[in-house]
Amino acid sequence: MLDEKDSAILDELMKDSRKTTKAIARSIDIPRATVHDRIAKMEKKHVIRKYTALPDYSQLGLGVTAFILVQFEPEKGVSQRDTADEIADLPGIFEVHMISGEYDMLLKVRGSSMEDIGKLVIDRLRDVKGVSRTLTCACFTTVKE
Repeated sequence: MLDEKDSAILDELMKDSRKTTKAIARSIDIPRATVHDRIAKMEKKHVIRKYTALPDYSQLGLGVTAFILVQFEPEKGVSQRDTADEIADLPGIFEVHMISGEYDMLLKVRGSSMEDIGKLVIDRLRDVKGVSRTLTCACFTTVKE
């Protein structure tokens, strides 16, 4: 469990992972050395798994986002995890979550157009062993990511 200082440091890093320890210390009013030490401890404990960039996908030609619900149908020798792993390797798939309920997986996909996402679903996703049914939900806008 994180204390208040660790939570504040982590919040600052989640807003901007390039923020310096000096800037974080100034922002949350604790010593720079404390910030540095606490970040190192969170990295060692894998609370902080990695630092990454969040691109503007529309500038990369991937301005359309959709979420796809996938129903898994067991086939001989294919587990749900195998199916999820195969789906994760498809181009255009950005997230794969195993969920509870009527559907078994939730995917976040990106493409240049809805037609592009349709091709991903029809030509690739539905060919993956274990995928029995899909439901695609187009994303109008993203408020927070």
